[in-house]
Amino acid sequence: MSHSLRTPSRRGILAAGGALGLTAVLAACGDEKKDKSGGSGGGTKDGGPWSFKDDRGETAKADATPANIVAFTGVAAALYDYGVEVKGVFGPTKTKDGKPDVQAGDMDISKVTILGNAWDQFNIEKYVGLQPDVLISTMFDDKGTLWYVPEQSKDKILKLAPSVGVSVYDRQMTKPLERILTLAESLGADVKSDKVVTAKKRFEAAAERLRKAAKSRPEIKVLVGSASADIFYVSGSDLSADLEYFKALGVNIVEPPEKAKKESGGWFQNLSWENVDTYKADVIMMDNRTSALQPADLAKQKPTWGKLPAVKAGQVIPRVTEPIFSYAKCAPILEDLAKAIEKAKKVS
Repeated sequence: MSHSLRTPSRRGILAAGGALGLTAVLAACGDEKKDKSGGSGGGTKDGGPWSFKDDRGETAKADATPANIVAFTGVAAALYDYGVEVKGVFGPTKTKDGKPDVQAGDMDISKVTILGNAWDQFNIEKYVGLQPDVLISTMFDDKGTLWYVPEQSKDKILKLAPSVGVSVYDRQMTKPLERILTLAESLGADVKSDKVVTAKKRFEAAAERLRKAAKSRPEIKVLVGSASADIFYVSGSDLSADLEYFKALGVNIVEPPEKAKKESGGWFQNLSWENVDTYKADVIMMDNRTSALQPADLAKQKPTWGKLPAVKAGQVIPRVTEPIFSYAKCAPILEDLAKAIEKAKKVS
């Protein structure tokens, strides 16, 4: 892990949640493209030993299928869609007004122990109290860094229970979808249930719809953005699981030059609000995480935002920057983008 993660400026960006800054800093730890995944799960429903080979190439083991599961909020939400409930979560779970964060999905957040709700928060005492059988998180780099497990206390945390890392780095979203489904099955989920089968069919239909929309409207340019008080971030399609998949389906994504993305480890370009019109776009997808300023805020705070042709045309949709990797949650993401492309007026 690069020492850069420990410098105050880097930590500051992370703590502020500077929109896409979160994933950028971890990306700065290494941009090499290695894939250690391909492992499979092996749970048993008869009470025998459990194991799961994760995307670090490490195998988590337990004497029985884990009952006390602790997971990053978005992973917990995906498992919930498959009928697997967790005891504890860490990561954005509850908003300031007490409502479920977008990353909590359909979970009843009053029924889970929240170990940390923001970057660098993780209550080890509460974690120990849950008697965890396994800890699960995503990974946004190829170094095995578990998302939202604090760097300074990770060694202590990871000694307390086996851990599983699911990579969402530099691969299309279909891969983490498959991995989470396999993991859910190992944890006792009925992946052949009508609910799961229907959700998967909906996702496949949505992918086909997006492919057709992109093919029929190749002229529609889609810009992927995120907003903080000082910076407008324009994301490239490399490294992010959702954008790599959109690109593979033929979506015409606005691509900042590689040089411009260098300081973010290859994820995005930083623009000042004066230069927010650098790229022409017909549809804008905006980071929906609570760490980012939302379009309603921008309309009040940033005059340059309102002047963008796509904004004037009402062609702005949310970007689910950190998808909940269940088929039920990813299908609407594809449907919404397909609909936006199908209906978009050419304004760039």
